[in-house]
Amino acid sequence: MTDPVRVLVVGLGNMGASHASAYHRNPGFEIVGLCTRTIRSKALPDTLSDYPLFEDYEAALAELKPDAVSINTWPNTHADYALKAMDAGAHVFMEKPIGTTNAEAEAVVAKARETNRKLVLGYILRVHPSWIRFIELGRTMGKPLVMRLNLNQQSSGDAWFWHKDLIDSLTPIVDCGVHYVDVMCQLTGAKPLRVHGIGARLWDAADKQNYGHLHVTFDDGSVGWYEAGWGPMMSETAFFVKDIVGPKGSVSLVPDPTAATDKDLSDSADIDKHTKTDAIRVHHADVGADKTFTQADEILSMEDEPDHQQLCDREQDFFLKAIREDLDLGESMDAAVNSLRIVLAAEESIAKEQVVRLD
Repeated sequence: MTDPVRVLVVGLGNMGASHASAYHRNPGFEIVGLCTRTIRSKALPDTLSDYPLFEDYEAALAELKPDAVSINTWPNTHADYALKAMDAGAHVFMEKPIGTTNAEAEAVVAKARETNRKLVLGYILRVHPSWIRFIELGRTMGKPLVMRLNLNQQSSGDAWFWHKDLIDSLTPIVDCGVHYVDVMCQLTGAKPLRVHGIGARLWDAADKQNYGHLHVTFDDGSVGWYEAGWGPMMSETAFFVKDIVGPKGSVSLVPDPTAATDKDLSDSADIDKHTKTDAIRVHHADVGADKTFTQADEILSMEDEPDHQQLCDREQDFFLKAIREDLDLGESMDAAVNSLRIVLAAEESIAKEQVVRLD
């Protein structure tokens, strides 16, 4: 019988707690410690209350000597924690982004290759069956593609605090943008050429711009935009746009047309709605002799799709598989570096007020 993978979980915010729950319930893992700087004063779920607690990451790493480390901390700690974990012989699961600079991202991937450690990034859409289908369908629409994606979130209650804290570390177009830029890159399979960004600071409580918009052009002629804003002023109108248009038609993620109330279609800060795909609408551009469409639009129902916790479970299932089966993770690691490079170019574009060309 294979021994479980001994994992140290670092960071117990929204994502960290979900990943810890996944490890707790997966017999392939054994949690050997939970670590945050304020863990002694943190209320833990009953299921996690009996695990050893640590406030010092390096001390936990040295004492426990885990097989794997799960990094779910603020983005500005990701690269440093990952490098230390791999130097200590541990495989790494890391929430996105892979770093806060291109140099950090490249160093983390280089360390994974040097130490032959598995590095799995928390690109949750890559394990979501509806998003996988969305990308598959988008690739059938011809080239070039026009990709329109956004995720705006209205901040109140708990979301007010965690959005503000996140902005202190990274702007929304970087923190969330890596997911959706990664989707664009999967759709096109093409090289990004240039990036243009605009941004605005609408929230006095936040240290950085809380709204951003980026445009990216690819070498196959495809173009995409991504928009993200956090704050109490953000609109709940059109906060979730996921749309692919090509010469042969379009593919869109759309809300449930039978939703009972406006609230069913909104509540943009609800983490389950960030990946929720009630239906996929497929439009075919082909027209007949009378120039009317030869096919009606298709509505593909996305019933029984995984919720946020089930997606985290799938990510950890994949992490375990990567370790036990020695999977080659080169493509996904390079993709994480590439998507970060694009969103950081958007930030650079905003700062310099000019288009940034990528080498």
